[in-house]
Amino acid sequence: MSAKPYYITTAIDYTNAPPHIGHAYEKVLADVMARFQRLNGREVYFLTGVDQHGQKVQKSAEKVGQTPQDFVDGITQHFVSLWDKLNVRYDGWAATTDPTHKRVVQAMLQKLHDCGQLYKQAYTGFYSLRQEQFLTDKERGPDGNFGEEWGEVQELQEENWYFRLSDHVEWLKGYIQSHPDFIYPPHRANDVLNALEGTPQDLCISRPIERLSWGIPLPFDERFVNYVWFDALTNYISFAGYLAEECGNTGLPDFSKLWPSEAHVIGKDILVPAHAVYWPIMLHALGFGDDQIPRLIVHGWWNVKGAKMSKSLGNVIDPNVLAGTFTPDGLRYYLMRDIATGYDSDFSDERIIMSYNKELAGGLGNLLNRSINMAQKYRAGVLTPGDYDDDVNRALRDTVAEAVPAYMEAMNGWAIHEGIAAAWKIVSAANAYVDNTKPFSLAKDPEQAARLDSVLYHLAEAWVHISVLLNPILPTAMGVARAQIGWELPQGFQISDLKWGLLASGHQLGTPVPLFPRLEIEAE
Repeated sequence: MSAKPYYITTAIDYTNAPPHIGHAYEKVLADVMARFQRLNGREVYFLTGVDQHGQKVQKSAEKVGQTPQDFVDGITQHFVSLWDKLNVRYDGWAATTDPTHKRVVQAMLQKLHDCGQLYKQAYTGFYSLRQEQFLTDKERGPDGNFGEEWGEVQELQEENWYFRLSDHVEWLKGYIQSHPDFIYPPHRANDVLNALEGTPQDLCISRPIERLSWGIPLPFDERFVNYVWFDALTNYISFAGYLAEECGNTGLPDFSKLWPSEAHVIGKDILVPAHAVYWPIMLHALGFGDDQIPRLIVHGWWNVKGAKMSKSLGNVIDPNVLAGTFTPDGLRYYLMRDIATGYDSDFSDERIIMSYNKELAGGLGNLLNRSINMAQKYRAGVLTPGDYDDDVNRALRDTVAEAVPAYMEAMNGWAIHEGIAAAWKIVSAANAYVDNTKPFSLAKDPEQAARLDSVLYHLAEAWVHISVLLNPILPTAMGVARAQIGWELPQGFQISDLKWGLLASGHQLGTPVPLFPRLEIEAE
């Protein structure tokens, strides 16, 4: 096992509205990778959480007559409940209102101030209320106006604190060009380099307290609160133990062992400028070396008929409803199977119904049900491998053996959909194996007893492999499947431990129960 834990984080969710399908996809993606890496022999630390400060939160709380803290606590509960329902199992929880985090943010700001990275000046410019940032001419469209993505834009004149971002832009360009693994998928690096063209601008990192009180005060000037992105991005290190001793924070991981993160899982909409410009430059300014810059895993969007989901379009998909209809594992499977990490995909009622009824119920669940049913019917559930063998048996074993390295390569490369496809080759081959060997016919001929024993054993062994490979995607269902097979995942079991013959002669199978009962539902 690697001495360094696999530190995986997701973008923390902004608590201005309840979660939608995009939030669910990101968390399930990270959870699948965390579970896979554990099966891959790695110690894993998975951090996620909520971003609770900012002007939008303050305004939303005012509209409903709540304090900002009460408002974000209510929204946060929606996220926590959904992650529990979807079996997202994180090791650390980041909330930006946590005193642990506030102490680190203020210590970090003081450190940047003391080394001359922050300065104060007056500025007149345009401000996006939606994105909570000042805009430059680079953000204007061809018509000279700011696009709808910026929401309401106001012209402001005020004094603020600035971070010397421009001092580090050349370093960042060189870092991106010399570290092709910094951003996945690699083509996203071009988006960042393009954004860095032109005259670099410094970053406003404060808001006057009379305009925004819901934030972390600057430790050297309490007339201002910290810019929400400078606050939110810091969670990746504050909850990982950065400056823990200096800040009096206890109960956190050992930062020196955990950092850098091997995967910041984020959406493409917050790659530029937040995660690929602000964040690495913040770390560089704090003294982090090139070998301490985290890797960014950038996922795409779930669209509806080609359009990005949005409240104004009325096409936001509720993951709670989907999980209630298709089961949490059914939703996890669909989200991982129908999108390639880093690219967009269209949400489809027809596809999620088909993925559940045809692939999970008809393919996976039916294979388990008939494999155990036949073993119970013909051999009282007792497996006997015996000595019988033939080309059909060998072909199934070859498929099982070939699926494992293909699965490993895909999963290690963040191609989760291809990892599922590799495991599914066993499912398809095993279903075809039943059709070819016809156990129900073999059972009628006493002279075929040895072959029937062999067939029933091969099906059960194939299922052991399936249950391990699909465990990161379908953790609940695969646990149920193993209970029916009568085989538990041993403590510390790794994918490299998979081999033919894990079920001993005389192994007793359990009682078959439908794994994914077919749903009678039609797409609208």
